[in-house]
Amino acid sequence: MTGPTSRPPRRSALLRATTVVAAVVPLCTAGWFGWRALDHSDPAAATAAPPSAVQSGAVQSGTGQSGSQAPATPQSPPTSSAPSGSTPTGTPTGTAAAPGDSPAPSAAADLTGRTIVLDPGHNPGNFAHPTEINRQVDVGNGHKECDTTGTETDAGYTEADYTLDVTRRARALLTARGAKVVFTQDGDRPWGPCVDERARAGADAHADVALSVHGDGGPASGSGFHVILPAKVVAGKADNSAIVEPSHRLGLLLRDSFHAATGEPYADYIAHDGLDTRSDLGGLNLSAVPKVFIECGNMRNSADARRMTDPQWRQQAAQGIADALTAFLTTH
Repeated sequence: MTGPTSRPPRRSALLRATTVVAAVVPLCTAGWFGWRALDHSDPAAATAAPPSAVQSGAVQSGTGQSGSQAPATPQSPPTSSAPSGSTPTGTPTGTAAAPGDSPAPSAAADLTGRTIVLDPGHNPGNFAHPTEINRQVDVGNGHKECDTTGTETDAGYTEADYTLDVTRRARALLTARGAKVVFTQDGDRPWGPCVDERARAGADAHADVALSVHGDGGPASGSGFHVILPAKVVAGKADNSAIVEPSHRLGLLLRDSFHAATGEPYADYIAHDGLDTRSDLGGLNLSAVPKVFIECGNMRNSADARRMTDPQWRQQAAQGIADALTAFLTTH
């Protein structure tokens, strides 16, 4: 019967209710345990970084980037971008690197433990010491004057003043990178030194490399710079066989770096593609360490003279020199 007072219908309704409860309770229980498991599985991921970590600007360990550039969303622990075993390049303290940017290799290079000899050509006092500087010295395959006065611009700016200024600027850049820089003269002696003494300076200082800085006195119609490389000289007391190849590599680096830094063209009146090889220079014949000369421009040419008397251009020249020496010492 289907009447409301019959017992079978009540037992059927109770059975259905029991069945529903039996199905729902396990599902709720399973859901509750699942939610708890998710809620406590990664406390670090569920906790946002404190505002100070994003706004402080402090450099994050292993990343080399400012905290101000870190995304606001939680991240996995940072990892170094440098290959294993390499030295990561960073940014100066308090300065954030722009995304994707990195310091120039030369500017970031560490020259600690390296010694560089810079030879500022001539000497401002040579004019007053003709007897001393005209004395002949042995350069292996012949004899040359001890030193010369050098050239100057039409306005009277001397090569000796130019070379001292540029080498002092280059020294500041190189010492900032950790190098020990030795000068053959720093305006602190009345004349000279002679070319054979300048050549010995590299060995005396146990230097890794040497560079002689000059300005040329070519024809007024010619302009541009060039680098002088050593020819192989094995004669008398000269034997530069061991330095010819590394000096050639230095010369190529210097030519390219100086041109990039200054915009100065290769010389159009001497050399070829900015390179000249010579066997008559005592400073190269007698050197025991890799060495080249650079003629930074023609001081007798009005356009070159205008550039070489500009302090800003001289700083660019020093930059090109420092970067070439750095590249020579840190690359192969």
